[in-house]
Amino acid sequence: MTAQAATHRAIEAVWRIEAASVIAGVARLVRDVGLAEELAQDALVAALERWPETGVPDNPGAWLMTTAKNRARDRLRLDALHTRKHEQIGHELEALQADVEPDFVEALDAARQDDIGDDLLRLMFTACHPLLSTEARVALTLRLLGGLSTAEIARAFLASESTIAQRIVRAKRSLSAARVPFEVPRAEERAPRLASVLEVIYLIFNEGYSATAGDDWTRPALCDEALRLGRVLAELVAGESEVHGLVALMELQASRLHARADAQGRPVLLMDQDRGRWDSLLIRRGLAALARSDALGGARGPYALQAELAACHARARAPEDTDWPRIVALYDALAQAQPSPVVELNRAVAVGMAFGPQAGLDLADALAQDPALANYHWLPSVRGDLLAKLGRQAEARVEFERAAGMTRNARERELLLARAEAMRPDA
Repeated sequence: MTAQAATHRAIEAVWRIEAASVIAGVARLVRDVGLAEELAQDALVAALERWPETGVPDNPGAWLMTTAKNRARDRLRLDALHTRKHEQIGHELEALQADVEPDFVEALDAARQDDIGDDLLRLMFTACHPLLSTEARVALTLRLLGGLSTAEIARAFLASESTIAQRIVRAKRSLSAARVPFEVPRAEERAPRLASVLEVIYLIFNEGYSATAGDDWTRPALCDEALRLGRVLAELVAGESEVHGLVALMELQASRLHARADAQGRPVLLMDQDRGRWDSLLIRRGLAALARSDALGGARGPYALQAELAACHARARAPEDTDWPRIVALYDALAQAQPSPVVELNRAVAVGMAFGPQAGLDLADALAQDPALANYHWLPSVRGDLLAKLGRQAEARVEFERAAGMTRNARERELLLARAEAMRPDA
């Protein structure tokens, strides 16, 4: 590898780590996340031009921050000339000048670190604003907070670059047009806005944990990014139990990633996994995060309840040690906290494990006419599994084949078709 190529890889790594902080710091000054990202990208271009010649600075993140804020200062000066709002711009420039002195890097102290944390939190709430569609919130979060390129986001979600680019541009325009303030929401708005942030992070994680489409069963890079964002959020709002609940859930689920596929990349279902391949460090971190969530008191929210469900599996050394009656009780609580036919379907699986496949099948059959599950491939898959356990192989085969026709994930389709084939009398 050439020295220039090595420098470019170093810049890429620095950008992935520092992008969110730089964008957040500039957004606090210009009050526009779209403009802030543009100015941060200008700083990245400057690094790509200069660092191969001068070398990577000792504190590359602060170099990028200083450069981006200098760009912001120049932009504000141009705006002052164009709009003639001298008094308003003058105040903004004075505040900005204090942030962009040449010794800014060395002058970062504890107070500045607190500001950076506050800015990151503001950026999270802005990127995940409920006025944006779910797809837009996910794309914008990965772009602004994850430092992913448009091409990387497009590959992760099997979309074209132009589609993702348009989605991000529209999201930034929507935020600007609605004059969404770059701030942490007020107390009365905080709960629903925080719920939106948690939803986006978990959607990113889930797409990595069980890809909805494509040739890969999992996309660990997305899980890693969601975990990073969740851990950052847990540090910034340490008093929110559901934030720790989400982190616990992701840590515990991520602990099983390496065991979810075999050497050929084929799916391995939970009860068939080699639990020796589960990541013990992530399990410990997940249980610790769950304990932090519980220590904050109050009723468990949906993420903490799901984390406890995952903990039941993590604590079982072997599949037969799983406490299925407790899992059923947890699904009962989850169905009350977050009513959903998907939750009811998962409860049917647990009931089938705890009290026999016929009990589970009765519950699954009751969900068969729910329009929300009409195109949900896990419903026929669950029915197929329960029917197989009851010895009704012909019916099970039909259900597995139906599920295979509904999924958009190639690996999952292969698994379901293999299970259908195994139901044939001569198999």
